[in-house]
Amino acid sequence: MTEEARWRADIRSLVFPLGGHAAICAVHRGAFRTLLGEEPTEQACLAYFEKFEGAFRAAARLKIARKRIPAGTNLHLTSRDIARKLLESEQIEGGE
Repeated sequence: MTEEARWRADIRSLVFPLGGHAAICAVHRGAFRTLLGEEPTEQACLAYFEKFEGAFRAAARLKIARKRIPAGTNLHLTSRDIARKLLESEQIEGGE
């Protein structure tokens, strides 16, 4: 399984592998619409993921732990899942 994120047009989502979980995590374009504040393009979604990949992966780990998602089970993140981690990382960087 590659560690690269990619766009899946069939489900209109960005997907990325979760190697330690042996599964795929998807983020629907609707979540990106909320995060970006505009109608997202495939390229904008991939660029946003690249910029904030750590927050996406942290949000996935938190959701797996919180919901007790079994290894090998695919999951999706909402804009709320991601925004929570982005806000947390801003607070850490800001020393709060």
